Amino acid sequence: MYDIAIIGTGPAGVSAALTAKNRNKSILLLGRKELSGKVLKSHKILNYPGLPGIAGEDLVKAMQRHLDDMGIEITAEQVTNVYAMGDRFAIQCAKEMYESKTVIIASGVMPGKLLPGEEENLGRGVSYCATCDAALYKGKQAAVIGYSPKEEDEAEFLAEMAEKVYYIPVYSDEIRLKGSNIEIVKGAPREIRREEGKSVLVLEDREIISDGVFVLRDAVSPGQLVPGLETEGAHIKTARDMSTSIKGLFAAGDITGTPYQDAKSVGEGNVAALSAVAYLAEAAKS
Repeated sequence: MYDIAIIGTGPAGVSAALTAKNRNKSILLLGRKELSGKVLKSHKILNYPGLPGIAGEDLVKAMQRHLDDMGIEITAEQVTNVYAMGDRFAIQCAKEMYESKTVIIASGVMPGKLLPGEEENLGRGVSYCATCDAALYKGKQAAVIGYSPKEEDEAEFLAEMAEKVYYIPVYSDEIRLKGSNIEIVKGAPREIRREEGKSVLVLEDREIISDGVFVLRDAVSPGQLVPGLETEGAHIKTARDMSTSIKGLFAAGDITGTPYQDAKSVGEGNVAALSAVAYLAEAAKS
């Protein structure tokens, strides 16, 4: 049981982790080992106080050094769901389930839009974690939409259980999938339907009928990540203390809305962590 779980390793997540660690809280930092791809690709960052014109790569290296100096480790797992359980939260990842007294979501904005029919069929043939639900597909067929090469591992794991896996890559990198029961299908996904107990994935020039569709992205939209969470479009609605509509749950960074600036994200991460610390102190009194 952690005091504070932080989802995301961009500027907001790193800032929250450092602040929480400074306040002697046990923390779980979940995200990418390489920290923020968005920052890493920045040629120059012109408005970060004290670091004029710093390259994104250099800022990422500096953040990593700071985490190392504080003894903060990153748990490289993608979070698929966060469940409010009263006095704690259950955090579902692809391989493990974690528990924490509070949660800070700093996962950034999900790129692109949901597919038509994706949200409506979540839990009805649509899933975001192949390793979580693979056992349910023993002897069945499934379609996997992979948005990056790292999703190939999940598809191979699923293929060990399923009778057949259709893999639809939404990227241009070389595909290295192994498995005689995996069929690679090229074509942009257009829609997901549910018909007569089957999932229908509509591509540009064909339809794939299977028992379920796995949509594997780097991020999950906030409304789907946390059931019952109040959102504003693609963003989480927060108060000035970065609290959300769910007690003990806070948010920071791009996920809370524009402007998508590193300096803004760092400040919100700091505020979210301090608010989580204050929440824990108040909860300990009751």
